[in-house]
Amino acid sequence: MPWPQDYLLFHLGLGWSAALAALPIFTLLLLLGVLRKPSWMAGLAGLAVTFVLAVGGYQMPVLQAVSAAAHGAAFGLFPISWIIFWAIALFRVTEQTGKFEIIKESVSRLTPDLRLQALLIAFAFGAFLEGAAGFGAPVAIAATMLMGLGFSGFDAAALCLLANTAPVAFGSIGIPVVTLAGTTGLPLDKLSGAVGSFCAPVSLLLPTYLVLAMWGRAGFAGVWLPCLAGGAAFASVQYTVSNFIGPQLTDILASLAAIAVLVVVLRLRKSQPPAAYLRTPVEEAAQRYSAREIVLAWMPYGLLVLCVLLWGYQPFQRLLNRGSILIPWPYLNNIVLRMPPLVPKMSPYPAIFNLNFFSAAGTSCMMATLLSVLLLRVRPGHLLRIIVSVVRTLMLPTLTVASVLAIAFLMNYCGATATLGLAFAATGVLFPFFSALLGWLGVFLTGSDTSANALFGSLQEVTAGRLGLDAVLMAAANSAGGVMGKMISLQTIAVAAAATGMKQEEQSKLFSFSLRHSLLLVTVIGLLSVLYVYVLHVKWL
Repeated sequence: MPWPQDYLLFHLGLGWSAALAALPIFTLLLLLGVLRKPSWMAGLAGLAVTFVLAVGGYQMPVLQAVSAAAHGAAFGLFPISWIIFWAIALFRVTEQTGKFEIIKESVSRLTPDLRLQALLIAFAFGAFLEGAAGFGAPVAIAATMLMGLGFSGFDAAALCLLANTAPVAFGSIGIPVVTLAGTTGLPLDKLSGAVGSFCAPVSLLLPTYLVLAMWGRAGFAGVWLPCLAGGAAFASVQYTVSNFIGPQLTDILASLAAIAVLVVVLRLRKSQPPAAYLRTPVEEAAQRYSAREIVLAWMPYGLLVLCVLLWGYQPFQRLLNRGSILIPWPYLNNIVLRMPPLVPKMSPYPAIFNLNFFSAAGTSCMMATLLSVLLLRVRPGHLLRIIVSVVRTLMLPTLTVASVLAIAFLMNYCGATATLGLAFAATGVLFPFFSALLGWLGVFLTGSDTSANALFGSLQEVTAGRLGLDAVLMAAANSAGGVMGKMISLQTIAVAAAATGMKQEEQSKLFSFSLRHSLLLVTVIGLLSVLYVYVLHVKWL
């Protein structure tokens, strides 16, 4: 029997309803940021609060509430945890065969400066992985690489979370922007250009921001040129491609440009970094391994790049998608009805689980791992021990991911997320600023800019129409603001913690570290939105 959502709790006003709807968020913030509890514990406690809110507050039938939570948990297991598993397995293969030592020293040959190693891997290579795969792969893979280079688990995770911001809007071959266009009916080309206009200024400064956040002004002093050059290369290509070509190749081309420029700049640099920023002496690295050994050591990640690109190639992806199974989620699909003003008219809320095993990004990583096993001649017994070790490592992080996604899905289907969205939409002339915060909230809750765009895209369009604002600009602010919430999403933090083997107590510290940067960066997007609307009077429609 259909169940219509009601966005006002206990017949209270929107303000009180929004305060109650935010209880799961307050629970997570309290347990993680104040009480310093492990993320898996915070996730389970947040899920319990969300369930009480859904059933007791929103009067959602218990069966639908359980089903919504189960749907989110299933999504947490596949495709999210599937990516994490094989990303770590690939790293373990290179580590167990001794190849990662060669990788580490080859990077040191290019530059022994840990700050520049972070730019190359966390910023540039991570952006490439985001553009090609997304869904946790950049953080998982780049963080394990930094760990192998000698970074602490906390530093590796923090760098990758901060770097995985501006590229997210065009991640997974542009899926977030494509989804936004699909849910709003707005022109894809204009949305792509508008999102690029928000993200490019942040991308320009992101390498500088990374270094300042991790090493301060003293650390930035010696690497200002590579920071500015890498940021300029990425931002200029990101803006150009998003405005004049489209969203699909934006991150891939921008990251390749950044990698090329960084490599050229590093080749031309003659000065050695201070000892505080030195990893491995260049001379020692240069003497130990031949070019052939270095190429062979990098082959697993070369295979990863090839597999990710192949999986993103549309004709091949369509072929793989033939093996996908679309499962209408029982007791949930089209049973929940979304109501105005969230949507223009009453409409069923679909709940389809896409079991796309063959076309999933995690499967491309699995294939790269298996090909690497053959290339490096890893015996079956050795591979089995690696897989078992990864399973043991990921038990608690997987529980965290599943519980956090269960919270997000349950909040979406019971109407709590919509209540929060409507509260932001009620800010009137301040809406251009809060439009970015709405996207930020959506990604914090769901861990996905794609999901946040699907969730709030129509609301942004409807509200913009009522306030006489440009709908494309407000929808783009939702997407650009959303990416700044990626670094504090518990799903993403769980990915980073799993990839680096971070201790439970450090996860709360990581959340606190990321939160202040997340708030600062989303404020920048909000102010850009105000600038475009009220000062520059930018119009996309």
